[in-house]
Amino acid sequence: MKNANIQRMTDQRRVILDEIRDTKSHPTADDLYRVVRKRLPKISLGTVYRNLDILTNAGLINKLDFGSGQSRYDANLSEHYHLRCVECNRVVDVMDMPPIHYDRTVLSQTAFEIIGHNLEFVGICPDCRQKLSDTSDTSE
Repeated sequence: MKNANIQRMTDQRRVILDEIRDTKSHPTADDLYRVVRKRLPKISLGTVYRNLDILTNAGLINKLDFGSGQSRYDANLSEHYHLRCVECNRVVDVMDMPPIHYDRTVLSQTAFEIIGHNLEFVGICPDCRQKLSDTSDTSE
């Protein structure tokens, strides 16, 4: 269970949280660093990472790890799933989908205490499909 108590909402933390809440793009720490530097030019990448960990541990954001090398961050705390493009790694929310109760199935088959689950859909986004189509049209 995440702890919603945060020691102190520093200016840096507030700016990072605001930027995550203002986007639906599920940014990486590097993405956030580039955006936050426009508002806080002296902030370091390490500070961004530390504050992302604090905000995640406080339960104010979710850290998404899709195994692509870089975690992404999401301020939408409602129950929902994600769809990731295998070409460009773009991540979008999948909303209004009935909850899938894998937790009960896994619990009935194991001795684990289930504390949650993540479900990721993968595909190719419209932009990448178009690029792939354009590339195959020109190579013929």
